[in-house]
Amino acid sequence: MDARTSPFRARLTQLREVLAREGFDALLVPSADPHLSEYLPGRWQGREWLSGFTGSMGTLVVGQRAAALFADSRYWEQAERELAGSGIELVRIVTAAAPAHLDWLVEQVPRGGTVAVDGQVLGLAAAQALKARLEAAGIRLVTDRDPLDAIWPDRPALPTAPVYTHQAPHAPRSRADKLALVREAMVRHGATHHFVSTVDDIAWITNLRGNDVEYNPVFLAHLLLAPGGGRLFVGAGKVGEAERAALAADGIAVAPYGEAPAALAALGVGATLLLDPKRVTLAFRERVGAGCKVLEAINPSTLAKSRKTQAEAAHVREAMIQDGAAMCEFYAWMEEALAASRPHGPVTELTIDEKLSAARARRAGFVGLSFSTIAGFNANGALPHYRATPESFATIEVNEGEGGLLLIDSGGQYLGGTTDITRVWPVGTPSAAMKRDYTLVLKGTMALSRTRFPRGTLSPMLDAIARAPLWAEGLDFGHGTGHGVGYFLNVHEGPQSISRTIPEPNMAMEPGMITSIEPGLYRPGRWGVRIENLVLNVPAATAEGDTFGEFLEFETLTLCPIDTRCIERSLLRADEIAWLDAYHATVRERLAPRVGGAALAWLHARTAPL
Repeated sequence: MDARTSPFRARLTQLREVLAREGFDALLVPSADPHLSEYLPGRWQGREWLSGFTGSMGTLVVGQRAAALFADSRYWEQAERELAGSGIELVRIVTAAAPAHLDWLVEQVPRGGTVAVDGQVLGLAAAQALKARLEAAGIRLVTDRDPLDAIWPDRPALPTAPVYTHQAPHAPRSRADKLALVREAMVRHGATHHFVSTVDDIAWITNLRGNDVEYNPVFLAHLLLAPGGGRLFVGAGKVGEAERAALAADGIAVAPYGEAPAALAALGVGATLLLDPKRVTLAFRERVGAGCKVLEAINPSTLAKSRKTQAEAAHVREAMIQDGAAMCEFYAWMEEALAASRPHGPVTELTIDEKLSAARARRAGFVGLSFSTIAGFNANGALPHYRATPESFATIEVNEGEGGLLLIDSGGQYLGGTTDITRVWPVGTPSAAMKRDYTLVLKGTMALSRTRFPRGTLSPMLDAIARAPLWAEGLDFGHGTGHGVGYFLNVHEGPQSISRTIPEPNMAMEPGMITSIEPGLYRPGRWGVRIENLVLNVPAATAEGDTFGEFLEFETLTLCPIDTRCIERSLLRADEIAWLDAYHATVRERLAPRVGGAALAWLHARTAPL
């Protein structure tokens, strides 16, 4: 990008003029909205609008003399490319939770200076850490202004898509049961009221779904629960008469989206409000009535929705079969297209996205993708969050006698569950180095998949198990090993996280949780490997009975062959080969009745015993 004509440089100049008029030395722009969502409606994509960086996570800080974007290793190459010419420095951080932007602010802003951030999109826990650090450095924090409004003339409006009911049988737990569960937790905390802003929590509690956030079937709303009822604050016209009546029958009234702050301000003496500091913004906390007592604890719904019931697990297994059948049809087509002498035209990363999405769309219960498909060939596969665009994509081809690796990370939203899977496929003849990398990653996936652990184990403690085969060779990867997955909800959910994050009590592994296992290995400019399955926490039989307490193990839910042509067999032990053969036997057994023709032939070929 030409630095002289970069629209982002011009926007930064406009922003600095606004900051100077307001007396601000710097502006912090988090990747967040008033619901602290991962995927943001257009109105709150200010960080992207100002910087040009399109990654889903990252923090932008703009000072009078310098600007910096803080991103972890998943986005480094992408950020370098997208920030070129913008005048914004990329600061590489180890994890998304690293506080490096606080250090930068303290260095850039003089004592007595002022930092602004829109409190409507700043999480309460993050605000507490920010305020403490700035106060210690003698810097004032202003949170009641949104400077972007002054320079963003065509800022998008709020989404208007209608809300709909997640119906039985795919919604086996009633709204009344979920409300009762949350209220029981409120009583245990001693709370009379509970305020919820996270949209997946609200969708889970209400058994409603929407289309306000890309890839996640949720809608923008806030929910205030009281002892005898509650109010759902949502955009005008989004909730139909049938849904309003059903909500009213369960004691939930529908109110205008913008009235949530006033409802909090009306709480007074005698009220005790339960808030989750990691899942509510500073602006809402500051609106709570002065006489109201506030309790800070994790949303009860966050814990409850992470533990899928047996009925939900059964629906997820069916969704995995539908998803696996779609992938059989797609991969059979892909391999034939790559092997043919161009009768289909060139196969590109964009073709893969189009054809795989179409295969999923033909399956029963499919609603949409659970995230943007990542199809990365060779060097592009080394970018963990890569996405091909019409302006920049690779053709899937190699010269005769050469080999390449094609990484495909994709997923779907089904009425009965959410899927997320990564596979790597050979193009041509993979090299010995490619096979070695692939096999080491596979060993990590299998090692964690086979692990048994005591119930209540904090999920970050499991992270090293998947990394051990890589660590033994002096190798590693920069992202987490696993994230929680929702039930026809967000593809990324908590509280569990298999990663190098600091463990917290709420991260305890419990029966019914669905988590990804996805170790990787990335060679910048060459290739990337990631092998991902979703797993379900289930009770594990133990020979010692209850002597050492209850143990859990993983049931692998994802149903798709793991390509054996990329394996360096000498690196696998006999027990690892036995696990892989058993997994492929399960995949073949469950998917064979749902596919035919070329897809069935492909399934049998790719699940042949090693």
